[in-house]
Order: sequence, then C-alpha cells, then structure tokens
Amino acid sequence: MGHVRTDDGSTTRTWTFLTNHARVLIAVARDPQARVRDLSGLVGITDRATQGILADLVEAGFVTRTRVGRRNEYSVHPDVQFRHPREAGHDVGELLGLFVEPGRTDSET
Repeated sequence: MGHVRTDDGSTTRTWTFLTNHARVLIAVARDPQARVRDLSGLVGITDRATQGILADLVEAGFVTRTRVGRRNEYSVHPDVQFRHPREAGHDVGELLGLFVEPGRTDSET
C-alpha cells in the first residue's frame, strides 16, 4: 500500500484490488513474448520484482517459461485453479476473461 500527496499537500493511502502478481499474469497473457523490462513498465514495478513474480508464477504452475533463442516466451495456463481456499473452484481463465481480449496482444494496440 502506498501514499499519494494530494493537491492540498496532505497524503492519502492508496490501494488496488489486483496484486502485482495478477498484473504480471495479465500482462503475460496479453503478450507472451514481452520482455521483463516491458512487463515491468506495464505493471509499474522494477525488473527485479517482475522477475521474482514470474518465478513465483512458474513455480506455482500458472505460467510456463520457454527459452526461444536469447529470449523467454511465456505460456499462461488458464485452467489452473486459484490457490486460496476462498477462490477454490475458480480458475485463472476466469480472471483473464475479464482483462484479456481473446486473440489480441498489447503489441497490437
């Protein structure tokens, strides 16, 4: 959670519904060939944080990383179920359906 300075000089707490993990997952689903640097820029976090999140997503089975030449390409697995018991019975594809237009990548916008 962060703080933002308002026009009158006071600060207010900021928060969002989606975590950086969700944002990276959505960004990868939109552009599986995106570089870490590109993903970081889209999400608004450091390259190092993005690399850590990608490692988490790969380890948990939400994403597969494949080396293609000198770059990585990612595949999102929409059928994987969320990990938290409160979201049991829901899969990643449901979330992606809200944020990723089928057949369109960020590089096409």
